[in-house]
Parts: sequence; structure tokens; C-alpha cells
Amino acid sequence: MPLGPNGEELPGAVLFACTLNSVRSPMAAAIMKQRFGRFVYVDSVGVRAGENDPLVTEVLDEIGIELGKHRSKSFDEFEDTSFDLVITLSPEAQHRAVELTRTSAAEIEYWPTIDPTAVEGSRDQRLAAYRAVRDDLERRIEARFATRPASDV
Repeated sequence: MPLGPNGEELPGAVLFACTLNSVRSPMAAAIMKQRFGRFVYVDSVGVRAGENDPLVTEVLDEIGIELGKHRSKSFDEFEDTSFDLVITLSPEAQHRAVELTRTSAAEIEYWPTIDPTAVEGSRDQRLAAYRAVRDDLERRIEARFATRPASDV
């Protein structure tokens, strides 16, 4: 396993998965890439491919992360199954990841994450929901990966 910037033991490749690969999983992947991209291969996928969500770009820009050239993709068009860790963010993605990894040694973690697109209201209310998901994913990534020195694992 590779070591991170502070000696933390990291998986070699991490896949984030959600329902449409348009909000939660690309957001998590972008945060992970910004923090650990020099040490870990990171990608994202959805049960189905959706449309890129401009509010994701906006809330990531607020914390200095560019979404880049994200293209939403589904498990069906995903060919690389050589991930050490698959982190699912929705129940649908959890079920699909279990199917995908039946014949591999990948570890699966389920991080239940609300879908901010379900929040209705003003633009500010919707942005607040996206920010809450972003901040929660940041905390989870930090807790899961940045606080595990190799000597403690």
C-alpha cells in the first residue's frame, strides 16, 4: 500500500460510487484527488450516468477544488475493476458495488450520503444542502485516510 503525505497507509486505487455520478461521487472523488491524488488513483462512477451538476462545480470552487473535465459514467461502461477500495454513497450504488466486486479482493465501504438534489427551495437553500454534503465528504475523507499512520494500521 502506498503511503500518503504524512505517512498514512493508503489504498492504491479508490472508486467512489453513487446513483448518477453527477453530484456525490464526483464531489468525493475531486476532494480525494485534491488531498491524495499524488498517492492514490481515484475515480467515480454511478449506477446510471447523469448530467453534470453546476452546483457541484460551484461549491467545489468555493474551497479551491476544480471539478475538471468530469464526465458522468455508469457501472455498465466502467471497465476498470482493479480498485482496492470502493466507497458507495447511495443504497443503489452499494448493491451494484457488491455485484461488481464479487470476484475481486476490493474492500467496500458504505457512506450513506444525502442527495442534495432532493432539497427544494431557494438557490441559497439548495447551495446550503450541497455545501453540507461537500463538508461531510471532506470530514469523512479526512477521518478515513489522513488519520491512519502506517505504524498504527
